Amino acid sequence: MSQAQDAYYRPIAQTDAAVPNGAAFLAGGPVWFSHAQRLSRSEQAELVQAQDIPAAVLLNLTAQRGPICEVSLDQPRLMGVLNVTPDSFSDGGRFADAAGAIAQAQSLIAAGADFLDIGGESTRPGSDAVLQAEEAARILPVIKALAQAGVICPVSVDTRKADVAARALAAGAGMINDVSALEFDPDMAETLRDAHVPVCLMHALGDPKTMQDNPVYDNVLLDVYDYLAERVAYCEAFGIPRSRIVVDPGIGFGKKNSHNLALIKGLSLFHGLGCAVLLGVSRKKFIGTIGGEPQADKRAPGSIALGLEAVRQGVQLLRVHDISETKQALALWQASR
Repeated sequence: MSQAQDAYYRPIAQTDAAVPNGAAFLAGGPVWFSHAQRLSRSEQAELVQAQDIPAAVLLNLTAQRGPICEVSLDQPRLMGVLNVTPDSFSDGGRFADAAGAIAQAQSLIAAGADFLDIGGESTRPGSDAVLQAEEAARILPVIKALAQAGVICPVSVDTRKADVAARALAAGAGMINDVSALEFDPDMAETLRDAHVPVCLMHALGDPKTMQDNPVYDNVLLDVYDYLAERVAYCEAFGIPRSRIVVDPGIGFGKKNSHNLALIKGLSLFHGLGCAVLLGVSRKKFIGTIGGEPQADKRAPGSIALGLEAVRQGVQLLRVHDISETKQALALWQASR
């Protein structure tokens, strides 16, 4: 486990239009807080006023996040999931051929996706690693076809491998989403630094093959926070600035249902890392377990419910399968506030 802090501050997120004097705004967005929960590994949690949060922590919590791939984060953004794999948990095989993948990419963009996240290696629980040549062969034709078609939507590539990342970026991708937070391939940090592109660092407990066997944490919220803080520091030491880093708590990656729920309830804590925050929960198994829906592609309602809770806590990016449904829900949620 990474080095623990003495104290952590979880803002009590609010969205009401009646904002009191002295309130602070999460990441420069519309969500505000007047109080935070001070958390510790050794002491009981306590409520503190925003002005009593240490200045450096408060700055991280409130500093406006800059654009990612030139997309402003002044409102919640949707990242459309496109798995070009034969074994993805939700849509395995449906978009494994280039023509089907390109058609789906265009459909997601037409529905309102702000980003596309293309993956050529399934990292679902129990999955096996894919050779980098095979992974690249799955994703490169799609990226190149989208670039040739003049598609403006930024493309993120979901990969743990530096060679795949480099080839994808050369083909037209603009961001890397690494579920290992740059731990799988020691060359990844240098590749991303030299390419000057954003990266998403995700927490996962162990390898996809075994991560769900029996995940154990001392305190899942604080453990995940400390891990991501360590990986952000690692990137900065390599010359990747915090402004190009997105963090993801990794729902379902080495987590039991109780762990997933604790992370979702505490999402506002992660703004303390000073980075944009992404939630990737769409259609995952625990939604089906709690919501009583065994079929992954019928979990849009549960996915949207959690997405709206994330936005209520100031999360800037939602990685989702159901773009049009989520976009409609967001529009109504925002209009009601």
